[in-house]
Amino acid sequence: MTIKTLTAVLHKEDDMYVADCPEVGTVSQGYTIEEALANLKEATELYLEEFPIPKIDKVLMTTFEAAISA
Repeated sequence: MTIKTLTAVLHKEDDMYVADCPEVGTVSQGYTIEEALANLKEATELYLEEFPIPKIDKVLMTTFEAAISA
């Protein structure tokens, strides 16, 4: 078994937190941040059991600004 550090991106939708793993493409949710992360971990581990991926390099994450018409 190999342990790999992956990225979780979270945002709130209504009363739920949505968690996304950009390296794998898995998404899950929960009523708390901790629950959303635990559900994402479980979903990602189950996904990778069926669809193993080759080596994942570190992801470069940054931000950018976009003009939005109001």
